Amino acid sequence: MIRLRDKWILITGASSGIGEVFARELAVRGNHLILVARSENKLEALAKQLRMELGIQVEVIVNDLSKEGAPLKLYEECQQRRLSVDMVINNAGFGTHGFFEQLSGERQHEEVMLNIMSVVDITHLFLPGLLEKGSGAVINVSSTAGFQPDPYMAVYGASKAFVLSFTQALWEENRTRGVQFLALCPGSTQTEFFNVVGSDEASVGKRSTPEHVVKTALKALEKGQPYVVPGFQNYMTAQVSRLLSHKQVLRLVGGLLRPRNKGNEAETLKPSH
Repeated sequence: MIRLRDKWILITGASSGIGEVFARELAVRGNHLILVARSENKLEALAKQLRMELGIQVEVIVNDLSKEGAPLKLYEECQQRRLSVDMVINNAGFGTHGFFEQLSGERQHEEVMLNIMSVVDITHLFLPGLLEKGSGAVINVSSTAGFQPDPYMAVYGASKAFVLSFTQALWEENRTRGVQFLALCPGSTQTEFFNVVGSDEASVGKRSTPEHVVKTALKALEKGQPYVVPGFQNYMTAQVSRLLSHKQVLRLVGGLLRPRNKGNEAETLKPSH
């Protein structure tokens, strides 16, 4: 089990929301951070604050992980700075909401690149180093949306289902090799994720705080769990697909997520990074 102190931890999507709270919580525990996102000003401000208040080392790497080759550039930058990563948190991601054919094809391509391909590529690049040390951890942020298909958020739900399956498979592969894997599956959370939508149809249930999500994740990591759903209500929601028929689940989720704005125009959710 990784001891979360004096470790170098890489966090994507670290400029706000769950990623920022991961950074703050792990910094308080005495770890050093590699903060990754597109928002240089936000990252630099956070890094400056954590260095001054806690005396830890913080590296900032500006990178748009939705672009082809971006994960490799991130890895090479870490190598050039001689940063030996002990833990990876793949948190960066965003969602789109609306009728599939009305959404921008380019935007949904970026969604797949960030939510799926960056997770696969970053994990593939950094895992050998963790295995060489015989210790370390990878937290991949999935969602309760990953437990069933999500009409009107088809690409987002499918991407998070991939992350959940992928991470649990690697949990088993690496269970006796010293590297822990955890799929973090929060429900609706109080972040910038829903700001652009302007309505609540893409948000199901009471929103958790990112602080609660992060503390739940770190406790689950300490216990060696393959996945965790923060909050009892969210956990029960994630189990609905086991209790109802497939068609019933599709109709239930479709009814909850169906766009209610005039003309059913497609909407895009703001990236979580």
